[in-house]
Amino acid sequence: MFTKPVKAVLFDMDGLLIDTEAVYIDALQVAAAAMGLEMPLSFCHSMIGIPGPICDGMIQDFYGPDFVLETFGAHFDSHTRRRLESGVPVKAGAIELLDFLKQHRLPLAIATSSSQATVRKHLGRAGLLDRFHAVATRDDVVRSKPHPDVYLEAARRLGVAAENCIAFEDSNTGLTAAHAAGTMAIMVPDIVPPTNEVRAKCLQVVPDLHAALRLLREGATFDVSAASLSAANVNAASPSCSPPGRRA
Repeated sequence: MFTKPVKAVLFDMDGLLIDTEAVYIDALQVAAAAMGLEMPLSFCHSMIGIPGPICDGMIQDFYGPDFVLETFGAHFDSHTRRRLESGVPVKAGAIELLDFLKQHRLPLAIATSSSQATVRKHLGRAGLLDRFHAVATRDDVVRSKPHPDVYLEAARRLGVAAENCIAFEDSNTGLTAAHAAGTMAIMVPDIVPPTNEVRAKCLQVVPDLHAALRLLREGATFDVSAASLSAANVNAASPSCSPPGRRA
C-alpha cells in the first residue's frame, strides 16, 4: 500500500488532531443568529479546511455588502473562546498514534491553514505542541490549501522529500493539498466525507486515528536514517502575525 519508505509524518490540525471544527461550525451559526441571520450548515461545511481570511470573504459575499463582518467576528470569537476555555479537546486515537511515531523516531510536522499563533495556542493547551519538530501554517506560504505549498513547506522544514512523507488530513480541501504535494495522503474524515474525486487521491480513507495507527503498524516501512530532530526545536522562529479569520 505504501509506495515508499516513510521518513516523516505530516498532520493537519483542526478536525484531525483536535476536535475544533465542530466548535467553529457552532460558533458560525451562533454568530449569525446573534445578528438575526441564519447560516446554512452546508455553507459552514464549505469553509472546512479554508484559511480564515478567505472564509471572511466568503461570509461577506454570502450576506452582501451591508453585512458587518467585524460584528460577526466578535460574536464568533466570543463563542469560540467560551467553548474552548476549559481546554482544547484532543481527537480519539491521537495520543496513541503520536506515541507510536515517537517510538519509531519519525520526525513530525504540522501543516495547517490556521495561523502560527493559533497552532501554538491550541496545540499548547491540548498538550501536543512539543510533539512536533516543525510547524508550517498559512502564515508561512503564499498559497494555502488546497494548494500544496504548506505541505511542501512542512516537509522542507523537516528536511525530508514530500514523497517520503505520510500526510494525515480530515478535509477534502486539505487532502487535495497533501496529494498535490506528492505525499502519501491518508484521509481521516471528520465532518464532511470525501468526494469521489478526493477519494481517488487518497492512499487510504480510514474512519479514525485508531484505524490510522493499525494501518501504519500493518503496512508501513519506516526509514529514520536521516532523522536527527528534536521536537519543538526545528521551527523555533517566533509566531507570525496574521489577519483575523473565522478559522484563526
